[in-house]
Amino acid sequence: MTTCDNLRRLHFINALFAGLTGHDLYLAQQIQSAITTSLAETEARPPTDPAFSAAAARLLERLCDGRQDHGFFHWNAAESSAAATPLFARENVLAGLKNLARFRESTLLVTNLRPAHCPPSRRWTSRRQREYGESLALIRDLAAARSRRSASLNLLFL
Repeated sequence: MTTCDNLRRLHFINALFAGLTGHDLYLAQQIQSAITTSLAETEARPPTDPAFSAAAARLLERLCDGRQDHGFFHWNAAESSAAATPLFARENVLAGLKNLARFRESTLLVTNLRPAHCPPSRRWTSRRQREYGESLALIRDLAAARSRRSASLNLLFL
């Protein structure tokens, strides 16, 4: 794995676990090492590997489960072929925001939105790019409109 790939993973972990690490890169690096050693052959995988993202999401979910002050919700946009369509995206994001409404601090993690709009074997067309941009805007708008003003919501796309 190149230094650039390692840095991308470190930034992802630092953003995802910011509430727990206080943006301390040393702690983020320790979390990254723990995830990397728990997955077989992770070093050879790219930083956008779904297994790494899923392992990080599971770890954060377990860590937030015991905390009363921080909520976490993970939505995998590629869970079905229709999951990234506006109707299902809205339904899933609203379910996550409803789940997070009681927390002062929370994290909404959206994974695989890009591959859901354009699978790796396909090319990016202007229509796919437009739909992807509309999905991003929909999720951001829903998060802004449906979360409390006093709450701190971290919206992460991976």
